[in-house]
Amino acid sequence: MASHRKSRPAGTRVAGIRTPALATAALTSVALLSQTANASPSTDDKPSLEEVEKKVDDLYRQAESATEKYNSAKDKTTKQRKRVDTLLDDVAKRTQKLNEAREELGRNAAAQYRTGAAAPDTATFLLADNPQDYFDQTQLMDRMTGRQKESVDDYFTQQSETMEKRREATQSLETLTDSQNDLKSAKATVQQKLSDARELLSKLTAEEKARLAAIEKRKQEEAARKAAELARQQAEAERQRQEEAAAQQQESTQPPADSGTSDSSSADSSYATKAEKTLAFARAQIGKPYVWGATGPDSYDCSGLTQAAWKAAGVDIPRVTYDQVNAGTTVPLSSAQPGDLVFFYDDVTHVGIYIGNGMMIHAPKPGAYVREESIYYDGESSIHSVVRPA
Repeated sequence: MASHRKSRPAGTRVAGIRTPALATAALTSVALLSQTANASPSTDDKPSLEEVEKKVDDLYRQAESATEKYNSAKDKTTKQRKRVDTLLDDVAKRTQKLNEAREELGRNAAAQYRTGAAAPDTATFLLADNPQDYFDQTQLMDRMTGRQKESVDDYFTQQSETMEKRREATQSLETLTDSQNDLKSAKATVQQKLSDARELLSKLTAEEKARLAAIEKRKQEEAARKAAELARQQAEAERQRQEEAAAQQQESTQPPADSGTSDSSSADSSYATKAEKTLAFARAQIGKPYVWGATGPDSYDCSGLTQAAWKAAGVDIPRVTYDQVNAGTTVPLSSAQPGDLVFFYDDVTHVGIYIGNGMMIHAPKPGAYVREESIYYDGESSIHSVVRPA
């Protein structure tokens, strides 16, 4: 017997519930639209927050790299300008003496004609490009006394040295011009990178800025975790070192005469004293703004701070990171001591002062202030090397 029940339209079971075909079609449409949205980029080509963060960080890094180039060019320009000024002053003094000697030789030449010979052309002598030719042509040298000949020889020596100094000054002026051009180029690059970063940040909404701050907070928390782990490792290494030293002391109460223990201890003590002064200065700068190219006392860039801090301890280190990284002894990160300089990135464009426990004091970037921060602030891979300056 045939059933009178009508067959139901085919449906789909969702979470154990059979749904009508119309609802299924609607869900399918939503799923397709969702897939399309995920697969296609935003129609307004707006970068994601993560992309903005990376781009801004890259721009700040590029600005800091350009800042170090600016610092280097400024340092070279300052030194070159002093050299040029010294050379030009030297040339001016030599030229004055040369003119006086030239006039004296003119008087000597005139004296040779007082025997009744033809009157000397003194004006021609004084204006001659090469007085030696004048003397040779008029055969004056044959008639000069020994004293007068010495004056002539001295004049020609001065003339040669003055011309050489003039050539040197000209070359130094050309070098100065090149340094000034490098300075302008680096300055323009810094300003452009900072402008680009500010423009990107200005386009963020309040919500996006809050999310960006949350991302930065997570990065800082991870950096703090790594700093704590490094502190633990360093404490363990120090504990083992002390145990080994104690064991050696038990074996022999008198260290060998040539062990160098006293010298090493003295050196460590001396460095610790200088490092303490360095860190005291650096801590006093906390809260002051990062300003590119600044060396204090009201603001600093990264290498300006490290240079000023170590100078406070009586140690002169170069101005820029490229040179500071070579101004001392490289040590493993695991052996870093307070006062050591920690350098970052493959191009060595950032530096901070290690204070212990995986932390440092540094001038981070434009818009920020001198502060204490984990040396892992930009990830472990960003650390380039550790250098002990003194």
